Formats: sequence, C-alpha cells, structure tokens
Amino acid sequence: MFEAKRLHPAAILFNLIKTVREFLFAIILGFISFRDDSMLYFFLITAGFLVIFIITSILTWYRYTYRVEDDELRIEYGVFIRKKRFISKNRIQSIDLTSGIIHRIFGLTKVQIETAGTDTSAEASLSAVTLAEGEALREELKAGKKQQTDDEDATSDQEEQTNPSTTISFKRLFIAGTTSGSVGVIFALAAAGFSELEQFIPDSFYDNTLEWAIGLGIVIIIVMAIFVLLVLWLLGVAGTMIKYGNFTITKNDDELFITRGILEKKQLTIPLKRIQAVGIQESVIRQPLGFVTVYAEIAGGSLDKGEDFSSILFPIMKREEVETFLETFLPDYAGIQHELTPLPKRARKFYILRASILFLVLTAVIGFWIPSFIWIPLVLLAGSILLGVMRHRDGGFYRGGQQLTIRHRSFSRNTIKMYHKRIQAFEKKQHKLQVHQKLATMRLSIIGRLGTGTHFAIKDLEESHTDELADWYSYRN
Repeated sequence: MFEAKRLHPAAILFNLIKTVREFLFAIILGFISFRDDSMLYFFLITAGFLVIFIITSILTWYRYTYRVEDDELRIEYGVFIRKKRFISKNRIQSIDLTSGIIHRIFGLTKVQIETAGTDTSAEASLSAVTLAEGEALREELKAGKKQQTDDEDATSDQEEQTNPSTTISFKRLFIAGTTSGSVGVIFALAAAGFSELEQFIPDSFYDNTLEWAIGLGIVIIIVMAIFVLLVLWLLGVAGTMIKYGNFTITKNDDELFITRGILEKKQLTIPLKRIQAVGIQESVIRQPLGFVTVYAEIAGGSLDKGEDFSSILFPIMKREEVETFLETFLPDYAGIQHELTPLPKRARKFYILRASILFLVLTAVIGFWIPSFIWIPLVLLAGSILLGVMRHRDGGFYRGGQQLTIRHRSFSRNTIKMYHKRIQAFEKKQHKLQVHQKLATMRLSIIGRLGTGTHFAIKDLEESHTDELADWYSYRN
C-alpha cells in the first residue's frame, strides 16, 4: 500500500463517459441547431471535441495516483495543476464499494470514501480499481480505527452472534416491487418523455395513428390502456428487484454493512454513531397488508451514493418483525412504541381543512365554469378529506426517558424514534387559531445528509403537551 498506484485503465472509459454526459445537453442542442443544412459541420465539431475528451481522459488517468502511507490515504491528481489530498484514517467515516455493469464486466469496483466533513461529493472517489484491491484498501483504511481483539479463535457460532446478518427473500422482494408505488413515477417519466419526442413526430403520422386508435372502438382502447398500465407495473417491479436484489445487512462491530443490487452492486457502510434517528414507514398500499420499510436518518454523507436522504436499512418486512430486527442490529432503538399520545379531537378540522382547501377551491371553480365535469374535483375532494382524517388519526408522540417517538403522515405513515442528544433544535409555533384552541405545532431538527438539517413537525398538538416536550428538551424543571 506504500507504493503509488494508478487506477485500472478502464478509468479512462469512465472519465470519458462522465465528460460526454456533462456536455450531452450541448451536443443535443447542437444537433437540433445544425440538423438541416449544416450537419457535416456538426459531425466535424463533435468529432474534434471527442478527440479532446479522449486525450483529456487518458491524461487524467495517467496523472491520478493513490497510496496509503503513515496512516493516511494520499492522492495526487491534476493534468496541468498538480493537487495532493491527504486523508487521515481517523477522519474516515465510511468506505463504500459500488460496481456498475461495466465495473462487473472487468471485475472492478468504485471506492467512495467519506469523512465527517464530506459535502455534496465524496471526500475521495477511486473510479476503477480491481475488486480485490478495493476490498484490501477498505480493510487497510479501517484497520487504523479498530482495536485488535483477543477472540480471533472464536467459534463460528460466536461469530454469527458477533456479526448478525439477514437477507431478503425473493417473495418479499416481489411484494416490495408490487407495492412500491413506482408505477406512477414511471408513468410520469414516460409522459414527459413522450411530450418531448412529440415535436419530432410528423403530423401526418400522428393524425393517422389517432384516427386508427379511434377506429378500434372503446373496448380495444380500454384493453390497450390496461396493457400499458400492466407493462408499467412490471417495469416498476423489475426496477425495485434490480435495485434491492441480493439485499444483505450485516452488523460488524460499530457499523452496519449493506450489500444490494443486481446490475449495480453496492456495498454501503453506515457507522452506528452517525445514525440520528430510526424510522418505520408504512405506505398507503403496504399498511393494510402489514408491511413496513425500516430506514435511518444518517448524519453527513454525500450525493455520490445516489441514495435518498434517508438510508434504507431493510426495504420490506412484516410490522411484527421490526422489533426483532432492531434488537439484532440496533438494540439502542428497540422498543419503538406504537401506542402513542394522540392528537386532540378538536385538531381534526385543521387537518381536514389543510388537506382539502385546494380541491375545495377547484371544485367551486369547475362547478361554476364546467359543471359537467364537477365529479372529478368532487372525487379528489373526498380523497383529500379522507387523507386529512388519516393524518389526524395517525399523529402522536411518546416520550420515555431520553427517547422520543413521534408519528406523522404525509401520504405514508412514519414512526420515528430518536434520542434527546441527537435533537439539534426544538421549536414551538402557534398561529392565532391555535392560540384560541390551545394547540401548538412542534418542530424538531436533527443533523441529516450533507450536514444539513432534517426536520419533523407534528401540527396541532395539545399546547400543554408541547410545553412538556419543550421542558424535556431544555432540561427545565
């Protein structure tokens, strides 16, 4: 590890792809601008830039070296301006390995290193090293943070107790894809893509296709629509299964180790000390079936992981399995309360009003201008009223010692457990109607990804309950 090394030559390809992706919008804009009479000039200019990109990618790869020396990861890079970066082992928070399709073809992996000060990008990113080299580098960088133990000769049973692990079954993975709700996202993306491509479709072709569809009859059109929805549903299921396939979570000393992905294999490391809160999410589809998703709010991190602001600890499990899961992997967060102090009944009208005010106005407008379509906003209005009732019914909190459990709903119901020491700020807010009704809004803040705040709010709590929680947070008697 003391000898300076270069990345695998495949890094040249990754650098080229990254550069082309950054200039993709300009390339598309140039194609649209020169597509009539000047297409030759467009190809010549594009070819010239491509040659420059290739040369730059080769030089970038050649000038990039790394080594581990004196308890530091030392990286040197830069084509014209030479830069050096030293990262101490003690500052490293997590080391993640990611293998995309191209990586896996060549037996490579991408190493991403994050520190406490990591911002929007990882502190260091080795785009292409061999899998063996990546794993060896991870062990070498982690070795400086761990103390040697005397039980290396422990039995396999003891090892299983020390490093518990669990995976997701194919059946559960299929249920996760079926109930993920990603069909709507795929449909929206497909509609947006079609709207952009529509300008390139000749008017004659568009008109002929429309006349042909109308001539098929209403039954055929309905069958085709059902078929399209079925294809979108299958795509949603496939996307979830590809993303979370081979999901495995392992607890190793003071960190969680997560491996997932079929096409792109990711190995994520989550230090336990960076977990700020643990949550249980129940979507509208999964809640009646008794399935939940367990996630954690993580401090720090970067956008390079391609993760959401919350890290999924397990994509889907039965509600009654959560307690065993937490006792195994996060015993400090076990014992999440499900019987919480509810919101007062007089707060229900505020929840209903907030959820339905937009559709109430829309109903009035359409009822005045297009009364024949009044049923559309009325259906949406009824759904929004039901959502408001559910939000009121599901809201609540439970305080026990130094732990606080809160529950709220946007569309999915979220139950979050956090410790007093993890809460960065507590805020009490009241508008005039709340003052009159002796209600208040509680807002909690913890450290989230990128070092920014993650906020949780429960509206229209009893004012006395909000004051009690404020006293608990500030240690006032």
